[in-house]
Amino acid sequence: MTEQHPVKPRSGHHNLDPHLDRYAARTAGMTASEIRALFAVASRPEVVSLAGGMPNLAALPLDTLSAQVGQTIAEDGLVALQYGSAHGVPALREQICEVMALEGISAHPDDVVVTVGSQMGLDMVTRLFCDPGDVVIAEGPSYVGALGSFAAYQAQVVHVAMDDEGLQPAALKEALVRLEKDGRRVKFLYTIPNFHNPGGVTLAVRRRAEILEICRTHGVLVIEDNPYGLLGFDGQIYPALRSTDPDNVVYLGSFSKTFASGLRVGWVLAPHAVREKLVLAAESATLCPPTLNQLIVSRYLATHDWKGQIKKFQENYRERRDAMLSALEQYLPAGCEWTRPDGGFYVWVTVPEGVDTKAMLPRAVTARVAYASGTGFYADGFGSRQMRLSYCYPTPERITEGVRRLAAVLESEMDLLRTFGTVTRAVSGPQSPQSPSPDTA
Repeated sequence: MTEQHPVKPRSGHHNLDPHLDRYAARTAGMTASEIRALFAVASRPEVVSLAGGMPNLAALPLDTLSAQVGQTIAEDGLVALQYGSAHGVPALREQICEVMALEGISAHPDDVVVTVGSQMGLDMVTRLFCDPGDVVIAEGPSYVGALGSFAAYQAQVVHVAMDDEGLQPAALKEALVRLEKDGRRVKFLYTIPNFHNPGGVTLAVRRRAEILEICRTHGVLVIEDNPYGLLGFDGQIYPALRSTDPDNVVYLGSFSKTFASGLRVGWVLAPHAVREKLVLAAESATLCPPTLNQLIVSRYLATHDWKGQIKKFQENYRERRDAMLSALEQYLPAGCEWTRPDGGFYVWVTVPEGVDTKAMLPRAVTARVAYASGTGFYADGFGSRQMRLSYCYPTPERITEGVRRLAAVLESEMDLLRTFGTVTRAVSGPQSPQSPSPDTA
């Protein structure tokens, strides 16, 4: 008779994942978006989604691009479909330098590392510089994908306030002095200076040199994330931080907002010594970025009027921005405030005291409108009175209807407030930053 071994009962949440005890400690900071299920509903056509940051690609010349992709494979297929360098295709790196020159950046192609989207670049930079417990300074609010990367490498985020002119230099200096007194190690400032995600504000030109000087004085590197810099609605292109301080700024760029997000082609421009380590990090992460995608972008830049295409995107997004601002003015109840972006994809809305946008989101989706609640853009539990509204993808008519629906939900919440004194169903507090997704990008 075969000996029977008792089966250990599985009880409690601990045993739901048999590998739980094997995970690295840093995985504790990796959490899926708790609103992902809601956005699965929000993707239905009857729901107006003002949440996601998906570019509107309708203005692209798809027939021309289709022919160019075919030509790329026909003429360069043996290269395009083969492994490549982790550094990136040389011709594309040269063209990237031409793109950055529009923002005043003078760079050598050797210092450009092509990445699978700028999110990969952000992840690599964090991996290179951050040990567990190190501090990263970031604007409050900040990009959810950045917060997820920082949490994954166990870095601690300290937020610094913004106003209508972007990051506040005095607040940055105060934070760095306080952290130094506390003996905490600050590795870098992460900033989105142009058409901020999610804040919708732009760092004033007069503040840029001051912020760079503060960082140099305190020995803090600057990570400049600039996916929206060429999408200003009045045609103005702001000078990149990197253009005035090449030795202390690592620049992240992307073609996701100015060409095609699905190709996932971005880049990092770094000081020479940092570039060497970035190439090694890229090799360990992906071996090499897809050569075909790089050659498609390179051919597009070489044969297409890409500057004219960017102007079309600017006009497209300006029309949608105007529809968003007009609808907010017309429909939102008294007590709401919002930013007025001069470029990019987003408006940042603050609702009256007592309304919790995270708790309200399921009711908004039920009313067939979606947004990104503000708590996802902070590492410390703040943002319950804020929401990010994206105008980049819906038509102007859908934007107007979405805001109208959102306003009705807000009015209902405020009626409950006036009647019962509170409408909060969930308590906002410190939480692990959520992993990025197209819904919150």
